[in-house]
Amino acid sequence: MGKLTIVDHPLVQHKISLLRDEQTGPKEFRELVHELGMLMGYEVTRDLPLKEIEVKTPVAMAKTKVIAGKKLAIVPILRAGLGMVDGILSLIPAAKVGHIGLYRDPETLEAVEYYCKLPFDCAERDVILVDPMFATGNSINAALHLLKNKGVKHIKLVCLVSAQQGIDLIQKEHPDVDIYVAVVDECLNDHGYIVPGLGDAGDRYFGTK
Repeated sequence: MGKLTIVDHPLVQHKISLLRDEQTGPKEFRELVHELGMLMGYEVTRDLPLKEIEVKTPVAMAKTKVIAGKKLAIVPILRAGLGMVDGILSLIPAAKVGHIGLYRDPETLEAVEYYCKLPFDCAERDVILVDPMFATGNSINAALHLLKNKGVKHIKLVCLVSAQQGIDLIQKEHPDVDIYVAVVDECLNDHGYIVPGLGDAGDRYFGTK
């Protein structure tokens, strides 16, 4: 089964606390999501393969290591996932970026696809799927099925605030996917929102509520 990693770094936990605060406005919220994307990206890229090279320093030749040509793609689930992309891109600027648009049916809580644009060679890339909120898991489940139907074989899921219900669903449906989250919250309410959560991440990020 894919591993579940809770990124408990002090900076991550501190910024999650600020992100939750209802007094945090859109500007600060965007900055925090960007910073958290970068910090989570640091953890998710920990196992990138390396190769040894030689470089000439001002003093002598040095045997050192660089990333071994791994092809990566970052795929946010729209809208809120967009906020995490630039933070991860700052670490791996050569990665390509795709987009998956899903919205949650308010009655059934099921995910409905409305947009998908992926790199043409996505099947050859390791994909980092990002979404700040990991609630019922229905949207993430749909996105993972979509990626696999496009031939993607290696996927890591990166979220900020999660609920156990969603984690259980993805571990059951996609046992090959490694999951990285900052926190696992108590439960979901009747509307499928994470409790205590942080509200609607898309609305808070874009200032639409």
